[in-house]
Amino acid sequence: MVSPLTNPTAHPVHPDRPEDVRLVVLDMAGTTVADDGLVERAFDTAARHMGVEPGSPRHAEHLAYVRATMGESKISVFRHLFAAPDGDPEATEDAAQRANHAFETAYGALVDDGRIAPVPGARAAIEALQDAGRTVVLTTGFARITQDAILEALGWRDLVRLTLCPADAGGRGRPYPDMVLAALLRTGAADDVAQIAVAGDTSYDMTAGRRSGAAVVAGVLTGAHDAPQLSAAGATHVLGSVAELPALLGVV
Repeated sequence: MVSPLTNPTAHPVHPDRPEDVRLVVLDMAGTTVADDGLVERAFDTAARHMGVEPGSPRHAEHLAYVRATMGESKISVFRHLFAAPDGDPEATEDAAQRANHAFETAYGALVDDGRIAPVPGARAAIEALQDAGRTVVLTTGFARITQDAILEALGWRDLVRLTLCPADAGGRGRPYPDMVLAALLRTGAADDVAQIAVAGDTSYDMTAGRRSGAAVVAGVLTGAHDAPQLSAAGATHVLGSVAELPALLGVV
């Protein structure tokens, strides 16, 4: 059953019938994939690699920023956290790349150890949507190497027609709408942005969906942010999990 939680101040859903949605763009970690805090664990490894010790005030400040920006491209997060004091762009980029490499390596090792699993009902929801003629695209803020490791670990390599990371959409991840619009351009599955549905677990997912013009921007409560945060960021619907999305879109 679809959760009754909605955002009454959000723009009305178009088209008039959500079942007219043709393209469904889904986030991975926290939305279709339960990573059980692995982002924070991998961040701890990256922070130590950069000389930021757990328990220090700087670490606490960085962790708060990581939590607030869940859903954003990870390299963008590290560019902010490790910006050079003198503003040198080359030094900032070097530090960000080193931190991101340490993060992706640590996250990949956790994936290889079997620390991830699908959100209950996620695969069934994806298959139901596709069986009903919808095109489903999986997106992430991780690098391609990590996305591929997750897909391989879950046996999802051939589950959907297209998967996207920020590099596949010109380098900008959420909150920019680029991955959603890249999904539209790459698949040709919809004739209008009003035929797109986006689902994710973070405020950044909601912002990206709204900026793309998607008709349905559904927040799910299986990840980083709660219902008030998702609604404040523009969710048209808040669902218990992605398993409720097919019913919202008229697929039973």
